[in-house]
Amino acid sequence: MQLTLVQLNKAADALQKLLPLEYPADSILRRFFQQNPKLGAHDRAFIAEATFGILRHRFFLQQCTDSAAPRLLLLAYLVRFHNIDVHELKSWIRDSEMSILQTITATALESQPLNVQAEFPLWLIEKLRCFMPDDAILSLGQSLQKAAPLDLRVNTMLAKREQVLETLLKDGIHAEVMHFSPCGIRLHSKPAINRHPLFLTGKIEVQDEGSQLLGYLLAPRRGEMVVDFCAGAGGKTLLIGALMHSKGRVYAFDIDEKRLNNLKPRLKRSGLSNVHIQRIANENDLKTKRLSKKIDRVLVDAPCSGLGTLRRNPDLKWRQSPQSIKELQAKQSSILDSAAGLVKPGGRLVYATCSFLPEENQRVIDTFQSINADFDLLDSSELMAEQKIAINTGKFLQLSPSIHQTDGFFAAVLQRKVR
Repeated sequence: MQLTLVQLNKAADALQKLLPLEYPADSILRRFFQQNPKLGAHDRAFIAEATFGILRHRFFLQQCTDSAAPRLLLLAYLVRFHNIDVHELKSWIRDSEMSILQTITATALESQPLNVQAEFPLWLIEKLRCFMPDDAILSLGQSLQKAAPLDLRVNTMLAKREQVLETLLKDGIHAEVMHFSPCGIRLHSKPAINRHPLFLTGKIEVQDEGSQLLGYLLAPRRGEMVVDFCAGAGGKTLLIGALMHSKGRVYAFDIDEKRLNNLKPRLKRSGLSNVHIQRIANENDLKTKRLSKKIDRVLVDAPCSGLGTLRRNPDLKWRQSPQSIKELQAKQSSILDSAAGLVKPGGRLVYATCSFLPEENQRVIDTFQSINADFDLLDSSELMAEQKIAINTGKFLQLSPSIHQTDGFFAAVLQRKVR
Protein backbone atom coordinates (compact mmCIF):
# COMPACT_ATOMS: atom_id res chain seq x y z
CA MET A 1 0.00 0.00 0.00
CA GLN A 2 1.57 3.25 -1.15
CA LEU A 3 0.35 5.99 1.17
CA THR A 4 0.78 9.71 0.67
CA LEU A 5 1.18 12.38 3.34
CA VAL A 6 -2.11 13.89 2.17
CA GLN A 7 -3.93 10.60 2.84
CA LEU A 8 -2.34 10.20 6.27
CA ASN A 9 -2.98 13.79 7.33
CA LYS A 10 -6.55 13.81 6.08
CA ALA A 11 -7.32 10.43 7.64
CA ALA A 12 -6.07 11.75 10.99
CA ASP A 13 -8.19 14.89 10.54
CA ALA A 14 -11.27 12.80 9.72
CA LEU A 15 -10.69 10.60 12.75
CA GLN A 16 -10.33 13.68 14.96
CA LYS A 17 -13.78 14.84 13.88
CA LEU A 18 -15.31 11.38 14.07
CA LEU A 19 -14.16 10.00 17.42
CA PRO A 20 -16.37 12.07 19.74
CA LEU A 21 -19.17 10.11 17.96
CA GLU A 22 -21.83 12.68 18.72
CA TYR A 23 -23.45 11.74 15.40
CA PRO A 24 -23.45 8.60 13.22
CA ALA A 25 -19.99 7.92 11.80
CA ASP A 26 -21.16 7.72 8.19
CA SER A 27 -22.82 11.15 8.49
CA ILE A 28 -19.68 12.71 9.96
CA LEU A 29 -17.53 11.18 7.23
CA ARG A 30 -19.94 12.33 4.51
CA ARG A 31 -19.73 15.88 5.83
CA PHE A 32 -15.92 15.67 6.00
CA PHE A 33 -15.73 14.68 2.32
CA GLN A 34 -18.06 17.56 1.41
CA GLN A 35 -15.71 19.93 3.22
CA ASN A 36 -12.70 18.45 1.39
CA PRO A 37 -13.83 18.30 -2.25
CA LYS A 38 -10.28 18.03 -3.64
CA LEU A 39 -9.80 14.53 -2.25
CA GLY A 40 -9.71 11.93 -5.02
CA ALA A 41 -11.63 8.65 -5.09
CA HIS A 42 -8.62 6.66 -3.81
CA ASP A 43 -8.07 9.16 -1.00
CA ARG A 44 -11.71 8.93 0.11
CA ALA A 45 -11.64 5.14 -0.08
CA PHE A 46 -8.53 4.98 2.10
CA ILE A 47 -9.91 7.43 4.66
CA ALA A 48 -13.25 5.61 4.88
CA GLU A 49 -11.63 2.18 5.23
CA ALA A 50 -9.10 3.38 7.81
CA THR A 51 -11.55 5.26 10.02
CA PHE A 52 -14.12 2.47 10.05
CA GLY A 53 -11.35 -0.10 10.55
CA ILE A 54 -10.16 1.79 13.62
CA LEU A 55 -13.71 1.81 14.99
CA ARG A 56 -13.88 -1.98 14.51
CA HIS A 57 -10.61 -2.49 16.43
CA ARG A 58 -10.62 0.52 18.73
CA PHE A 59 -10.52 -1.34 22.06
CA PHE A 60 -7.47 -3.33 21.00
CA LEU A 61 -5.69 -0.30 19.53
CA GLN A 62 -6.29 1.81 22.62
CA GLN A 63 -5.17 -1.05 24.87
CA CYS A 64 -1.91 -1.46 22.93
CA THR A 65 -1.11 2.23 22.61
CA ASP A 66 -2.57 3.37 25.94
CA SER A 67 -3.90 6.30 23.97
CA ALA A 68 -7.06 7.68 22.42
CA ALA A 69 -5.13 10.11 20.21
CA PRO A 70 -6.48 9.83 16.63
CA ARG A 71 -3.06 10.10 15.03
CA LEU A 72 -1.54 7.28 17.09
CA LEU A 73 -4.61 5.08 16.61
CA LEU A 74 -4.29 5.54 12.86
CA LEU A 75 -0.61 4.59 12.86
CA ALA A 76 -1.23 1.59 15.09
CA TYR A 77 -4.07 0.42 12.86
CA LEU A 78 -1.93 0.61 9.71
CA VAL A 79 0.98 -1.21 11.31
CA ARG A 80 -1.12 -3.96 12.95
CA PHE A 81 -3.95 -4.56 10.49
CA HIS A 82 -2.37 -3.52 7.18
CA ASN A 83 1.07 -4.94 7.98
CA ILE A 84 2.78 -1.69 7.03
CA ASP A 85 6.38 -1.55 8.18
CA VAL A 86 7.00 1.35 10.55
CA HIS A 87 9.97 2.38 8.42
CA GLU A 88 7.60 3.06 5.52
CA LEU A 89 5.93 5.65 7.75
CA LYS A 90 9.09 7.11 9.28
CA SER A 91 8.62 10.49 7.59
CA TRP A 92 5.31 10.80 9.44
CA ILE A 93 6.16 9.06 12.74
CA ARG A 94 7.41 11.01 15.74
CA ASP A 95 10.21 9.60 17.88
CA SER A 96 7.83 9.16 20.82
CA GLU A 97 5.57 7.00 18.67
CA MET A 98 8.19 4.70 17.21
CA SER A 99 8.71 2.42 20.23
CA ILE A 100 4.95 1.95 20.70
CA LEU A 101 4.47 1.00 17.06
CA GLN A 102 7.41 -1.40 17.01
CA THR A 103 5.82 -3.56 19.71
CA ILE A 104 2.22 -3.55 18.49
CA THR A 105 2.64 -6.33 15.91
CA ALA A 106 3.99 -8.65 18.59
CA THR A 107 1.06 -8.10 20.96
CA ALA A 108 -0.97 -11.30 21.22
CA LEU A 109 -4.69 -10.70 20.95
CA GLU A 110 -5.34 -13.85 23.02
CA SER A 111 -3.63 -12.22 26.00
CA GLN A 112 -6.19 -9.42 26.10
CA PRO A 113 -9.40 -9.31 28.18
CA LEU A 114 -12.58 -10.65 26.56
CA ASN A 115 -14.02 -7.20 25.87
CA VAL A 116 -10.85 -6.27 23.93
CA GLN A 117 -10.79 -9.50 21.97
CA ALA A 118 -14.50 -9.27 21.14
CA GLU A 119 -14.39 -5.46 20.69
CA PHE A 120 -17.44 -4.99 22.90
CA PRO A 121 -17.88 -2.44 25.71
CA LEU A 122 -18.03 -3.90 29.21
CA TRP A 123 -21.74 -3.15 29.65
CA LEU A 124 -22.49 -5.22 26.54
CA ILE A 125 -20.28 -8.10 27.72
CA GLU A 126 -22.30 -8.16 30.95
CA LYS A 127 -25.59 -8.34 29.04
CA LEU A 128 -24.34 -11.05 26.68
CA ARG A 129 -23.07 -13.20 29.57
CA CYS A 130 -26.66 -13.50 30.78
CA PHE A 131 -27.46 -15.79 27.83
CA MET A 132 -24.19 -16.66 26.07
CA PRO A 133 -20.94 -18.41 27.13
CA ASP A 134 -17.68 -16.52 26.68
CA ASP A 135 -16.60 -18.52 23.62
CA ALA A 136 -19.87 -17.63 21.84
CA ILE A 137 -19.42 -13.96 22.80
CA LEU A 138 -15.91 -14.04 21.33
CA SER A 139 -17.14 -15.70 18.12
CA LEU A 140 -19.91 -13.12 17.74
CA GLY A 141 -17.54 -10.24 18.43
CA GLN A 142 -14.94 -11.46 15.94
CA SER A 143 -17.57 -11.89 13.22
CA LEU A 144 -18.76 -8.31 13.79
CA GLN A 145 -15.21 -6.98 13.36
CA LYS A 146 -15.25 -8.03 9.70
CA ALA A 147 -16.60 -5.63 7.09
CA ALA A 148 -19.96 -6.73 5.73
CA PRO A 149 -20.14 -7.96 2.12
CA LEU A 150 -22.15 -6.07 -0.47
CA ASP A 151 -25.51 -7.83 -0.76
CA LEU A 152 -27.95 -7.22 -3.59
CA ARG A 153 -31.63 -8.01 -4.00
CA VAL A 154 -32.87 -8.73 -7.50
CA ASN A 155 -36.12 -6.93 -8.31
CA THR A 156 -38.07 -9.92 -9.58
CA MET A 157 -40.61 -7.58 -11.19
CA LEU A 158 -37.98 -6.56 -13.73
CA ALA A 159 -35.37 -9.32 -13.90
CA LYS A 160 -34.49 -12.90 -13.03
CA ARG A 161 -31.65 -13.62 -10.65
CA GLU A 162 -29.82 -15.81 -13.19
CA GLN A 163 -29.86 -12.99 -15.76
CA VAL A 164 -28.55 -10.44 -13.25
CA LEU A 165 -25.79 -12.79 -12.09
CA GLU A 166 -24.74 -13.45 -15.68
CA THR A 167 -24.55 -9.71 -16.39
CA LEU A 168 -22.48 -9.00 -13.28
CA LEU A 169 -20.01 -11.80 -14.06
CA LYS A 170 -19.75 -10.62 -17.65
CA ASP A 171 -18.86 -7.15 -16.35
CA GLY A 172 -16.05 -8.61 -14.27
CA ILE A 173 -17.87 -8.35 -10.92
CA HIS A 174 -17.26 -11.43 -8.75
CA ALA A 175 -20.70 -12.47 -7.51
CA GLU A 176 -22.67 -15.54 -6.40
CA VAL A 177 -26.22 -16.42 -5.42
CA MET A 178 -27.03 -16.16 -1.73
CA HIS A 179 -27.34 -19.23 0.44
CA PHE A 180 -30.77 -18.36 1.86
CA SER A 181 -32.56 -15.54 0.02
CA PRO A 182 -34.22 -16.69 -3.24
CA CYS A 183 -33.68 -13.25 -4.81
CA GLY A 184 -30.27 -12.40 -3.34
CA ILE A 185 -26.80 -12.01 -4.83
CA ARG A 186 -23.60 -11.45 -2.85
CA LEU A 187 -20.62 -9.56 -4.26
CA HIS A 188 -17.05 -10.30 -3.24
CA SER A 189 -15.88 -6.76 -3.89
CA LYS A 190 -17.41 -3.33 -3.51
CA PRO A 191 -17.72 -1.74 -6.94
CA ALA A 192 -19.67 1.48 -7.46
CA ILE A 193 -22.82 -0.55 -7.94
CA ASN A 194 -25.04 2.55 -7.78
CA ARG A 195 -23.64 3.53 -11.20
CA HIS A 196 -24.27 0.16 -12.81
CA PRO A 197 -27.07 -0.03 -15.41
CA LEU A 198 -28.73 -2.83 -13.41
CA PHE A 199 -29.08 -0.47 -10.45
CA LEU A 200 -30.07 2.57 -12.50
CA THR A 201 -32.86 0.61 -14.19
CA GLY A 202 -34.23 -0.73 -10.90
CA LYS A 203 -33.28 -4.36 -11.47
CA ILE A 204 -31.19 -4.55 -8.30
CA GLU A 205 -31.18 -2.89 -4.88
CA VAL A 206 -28.57 -3.02 -2.12
CA GLN A 207 -30.03 -5.03 0.78
CA ASP A 208 -28.54 -7.35 3.40
CA GLU A 209 -29.61 -10.98 3.09
CA GLY A 210 -31.09 -10.94 6.59
CA SER A 211 -33.28 -8.00 5.67
CA GLN A 212 -34.46 -9.87 2.59
CA LEU A 213 -35.50 -12.87 4.69
CA LEU A 214 -37.90 -10.68 6.68
CA GLY A 215 -39.95 -10.20 3.53
CA TYR A 216 -40.23 -13.95 3.02
CA LEU A 217 -41.20 -14.38 6.67
CA LEU A 218 -44.01 -11.88 6.16
CA ALA A 219 -44.97 -13.83 3.00
CA PRO A 220 -47.37 -11.28 1.47
CA ARG A 221 -49.75 -12.49 -1.24
CA ARG A 222 -51.13 -10.86 -4.35
CA GLY A 223 -54.15 -8.67 -3.71
CA GLU A 224 -53.58 -8.30 0.04
CA MET A 225 -53.36 -5.12 2.11
CA VAL A 226 -49.95 -4.87 3.79
CA VAL A 227 -48.32 -2.29 6.05
CA ASP A 228 -44.58 -1.69 6.48
CA PHE A 229 -44.99 0.17 9.77
CA CYS A 230 -41.42 1.53 10.11
CA ALA A 231 -40.56 1.73 6.42
CA GLY A 232 -37.57 4.06 6.57
CA ALA A 233 -35.99 4.33 3.12
CA GLY A 234 -38.14 1.43 1.95
CA GLY A 235 -35.84 -1.50 1.18
CA LYS A 236 -38.25 -4.03 2.68
CA THR A 237 -41.26 -2.12 1.30
CA LEU A 238 -40.00 -2.64 -2.24
CA LEU A 239 -39.33 -6.33 -1.59
CA ILE A 240 -42.87 -6.75 -0.22
CA GLY A 241 -44.33 -5.03 -3.29
CA ALA A 242 -42.36 -7.31 -5.60
CA LEU A 243 -43.41 -10.45 -3.70
CA MET A 244 -47.01 -9.31 -4.25
CA HIS A 245 -46.31 -8.87 -7.99
CA SER A 246 -47.51 -5.27 -7.60
CA LYS A 247 -51.03 -6.53 -6.87
CA GLY A 248 -52.92 -5.26 -3.82
CA ARG A 249 -51.71 -2.38 -1.64
CA VAL A 250 -48.59 -1.73 0.46
CA TYR A 251 -48.55 1.19 2.89
CA ALA A 252 -45.11 2.55 3.75
CA PHE A 253 -45.41 4.36 7.10
CA ASP A 254 -42.63 6.26 8.84
CA ILE A 255 -42.18 9.36 10.98
CA ASP A 256 -39.03 10.47 9.12
CA GLU A 257 -39.95 12.49 6.07
CA LYS A 258 -36.36 12.60 4.79
CA ARG A 259 -36.08 8.82 4.76
CA LEU A 260 -39.44 8.46 3.04
CA ASN A 261 -38.30 10.96 0.41
CA ASN A 262 -35.33 8.67 -0.25
CA LEU A 263 -37.82 5.92 -1.02
CA LYS A 264 -39.48 7.88 -3.83
CA PRO A 265 -36.73 7.57 -6.49
CA ARG A 266 -36.24 3.91 -5.55
CA LEU A 267 -39.96 3.31 -5.96
CA LYS A 268 -39.90 5.01 -9.36
CA ARG A 269 -37.05 2.73 -10.53
CA SER A 270 -38.76 -0.39 -9.16
CA GLY A 271 -41.71 -0.42 -11.55
CA LEU A 272 -44.11 -1.05 -8.65
CA SER A 273 -47.55 0.58 -8.62
CA ASN A 274 -48.94 -0.85 -5.38
CA VAL A 275 -46.86 1.13 -2.85
CA HIS A 276 -48.38 4.11 -1.02
CA ILE A 277 -46.01 6.29 1.01
CA GLN A 278 -47.43 8.03 4.08
CA ARG A 279 -45.63 10.01 6.75
CA ILE A 280 -47.10 9.61 10.22
CA ALA A 281 -46.53 11.80 13.27
CA ASN A 282 -46.12 8.84 15.64
CA GLU A 283 -47.23 5.24 16.08
CA ASN A 284 -50.69 6.43 17.17
CA ASP A 285 -51.33 8.70 14.17
CA LEU A 286 -54.97 8.81 13.02
CA LYS A 287 -53.83 7.69 9.55
CA THR A 288 -53.10 4.30 11.07
CA LYS A 289 -56.31 4.12 13.12
CA ARG A 290 -58.54 4.13 10.04
CA LEU A 291 -56.91 0.84 9.03
CA SER A 292 -57.78 -0.85 12.33
CA LYS A 293 -58.19 -4.63 11.87
CA LYS A 294 -58.23 -4.27 8.07
CA ILE A 295 -54.67 -5.30 7.22
CA ASP A 296 -53.61 -8.79 6.14
CA ARG A 297 -49.94 -8.48 7.06
CA VAL A 298 -47.96 -5.94 9.08
CA LEU A 299 -44.17 -5.70 9.30
CA VAL A 300 -42.66 -3.84 12.25
CA ASP A 301 -38.92 -3.38 11.72
CA ALA A 302 -38.68 -1.50 14.99
CA PRO A 303 -36.19 1.23 15.94
CA CYS A 304 -33.47 -0.59 17.86
CA SER A 305 -29.89 -0.47 19.08
CA GLY A 306 -28.64 -1.71 15.70
CA LEU A 307 -26.02 -3.87 17.43
CA GLY A 308 -26.62 -6.59 14.85
CA THR A 309 -25.22 -4.22 12.20
CA LEU A 310 -21.85 -3.53 13.85
CA ARG A 311 -20.08 -4.85 10.73
CA ARG A 312 -21.51 -1.81 8.92
CA ASN A 313 -21.92 0.62 11.82
CA PRO A 314 -19.14 -0.08 14.34
CA ASP A 315 -19.72 3.30 16.01
CA LEU A 316 -23.01 2.07 17.49
CA LYS A 317 -21.22 0.20 20.29
CA TRP A 318 -20.22 3.59 21.72
CA ARG A 319 -23.44 5.39 20.84
CA GLN A 320 -25.65 2.94 22.74
CA SER A 321 -25.82 2.32 26.48
CA PRO A 322 -27.89 0.35 29.02
CA GLN A 323 -30.09 3.42 29.42
CA SER A 324 -30.67 3.81 25.66
CA ILE A 325 -31.57 0.09 25.44
CA LYS A 326 -34.15 0.56 28.19
CA GLU A 327 -35.65 3.57 26.40
CA LEU A 328 -35.74 1.67 23.10
CA GLN A 329 -37.52 -1.25 24.71
CA ALA A 330 -40.38 1.01 25.83
CA LYS A 331 -40.60 2.52 22.34
CA GLN A 332 -40.55 -0.92 20.69
CA SER A 333 -43.43 -2.15 22.85
CA SER A 334 -45.48 0.96 22.09
CA ILE A 335 -44.94 0.62 18.33
CA LEU A 336 -45.73 -3.11 18.38
CA ASP A 337 -48.97 -2.50 20.28
CA SER A 338 -50.09 0.14 17.78
CA ALA A 339 -49.13 -1.91 14.74
CA ALA A 340 -50.99 -4.92 16.11
CA GLY A 341 -54.21 -2.92 16.05
CA LEU A 342 -54.09 -2.92 12.25
CA VAL A 343 -54.02 -6.72 11.89
CA LYS A 344 -57.30 -8.34 10.92
CA PRO A 345 -58.43 -11.73 12.27
CA GLY A 346 -56.22 -14.40 10.73
CA GLY A 347 -53.69 -11.74 9.74
CA ARG A 348 -49.92 -11.90 10.32
CA LEU A 349 -47.72 -9.56 12.35
CA VAL A 350 -43.92 -9.72 12.06
CA TYR A 351 -41.84 -7.92 14.68
CA ALA A 352 -38.17 -7.49 13.80
CA THR A 353 -35.02 -5.75 15.00
CA CYS A 354 -31.37 -5.77 13.96
CA SER A 355 -30.26 -6.60 17.51
CA PHE A 356 -29.26 -9.74 19.40
CA LEU A 357 -30.31 -8.49 22.86
CA PRO A 358 -33.29 -10.26 24.48
CA GLU A 359 -34.47 -6.94 25.95
CA GLU A 360 -35.26 -5.71 22.45
CA ASN A 361 -36.49 -9.04 21.16
CA GLN A 362 -37.95 -11.94 23.14
CA ARG A 363 -38.86 -9.77 26.14
CA VAL A 364 -40.79 -7.34 23.93
CA ILE A 365 -42.73 -10.29 22.50
CA ASP A 366 -43.31 -11.76 25.98
CA THR A 367 -44.70 -8.43 27.19
CA PHE A 368 -46.90 -8.11 24.13
CA GLN A 369 -48.35 -11.61 24.47
CA SER A 370 -49.04 -11.11 28.17
CA ILE A 371 -51.54 -8.36 27.30
CA ASN A 372 -52.67 -9.56 23.86
CA ALA A 373 -54.19 -13.00 24.26
CA ASP A 374 -55.72 -12.91 20.79
CA PHE A 375 -52.32 -13.35 19.09
CA ASP A 376 -50.57 -16.69 18.68
CA LEU A 377 -46.81 -17.02 18.21
CA LEU A 378 -45.98 -18.94 15.02
CA ASP A 379 -42.84 -20.99 14.39
CA SER A 380 -40.46 -18.99 12.20
CA SER A 381 -38.53 -22.05 11.06
CA GLU A 382 -41.72 -23.73 9.82
CA LEU A 383 -42.69 -20.56 7.96
CA MET A 384 -39.25 -20.38 6.35
CA ALA A 385 -39.61 -24.02 5.27
CA GLU A 386 -42.92 -23.13 3.62
CA GLN A 387 -40.95 -20.59 1.56
CA LYS A 388 -38.41 -23.33 0.71
CA ILE A 389 -35.74 -21.53 2.74
CA ALA A 390 -33.69 -23.95 4.83
CA ILE A 391 -32.89 -22.01 7.97
CA ASN A 392 -33.81 -23.26 11.42
CA THR A 393 -33.23 -21.02 14.43
CA GLY A 394 -36.28 -22.22 16.38
CA LYS A 395 -39.54 -20.35 16.96
CA PHE A 396 -37.82 -17.01 16.57
CA LEU A 397 -35.68 -16.06 13.60
CA GLN A 398 -32.31 -15.09 15.08
CA LEU A 399 -29.63 -14.49 12.47
CA SER A 400 -25.96 -14.20 13.34
CA PRO A 401 -23.05 -12.93 11.25
CA SER A 402 -20.87 -15.69 12.73
CA ILE A 403 -23.28 -18.45 11.63
CA HIS A 404 -25.36 -17.10 8.74
CA GLN A 405 -23.05 -14.36 7.34
CA THR A 406 -25.87 -11.82 7.60
CA ASP A 407 -26.57 -8.89 9.89
CA GLY A 408 -27.86 -9.93 13.31
CA PHE A 409 -31.60 -9.75 12.65
CA PHE A 410 -34.27 -11.04 15.03
CA ALA A 411 -37.90 -11.68 14.08
CA ALA A 412 -41.02 -13.07 15.70
CA VAL A 413 -44.22 -13.91 13.82
CA LEU A 414 -47.65 -13.47 15.44
CA GLN A 415 -51.10 -14.23 14.08
CA ARG A 416 -54.38 -12.78 15.27
CA LYS A 417 -56.86 -15.45 16.21
CA VAL A 418 -60.06 -15.86 14.23
CA ARG A 419 -62.99 -15.86 16.68
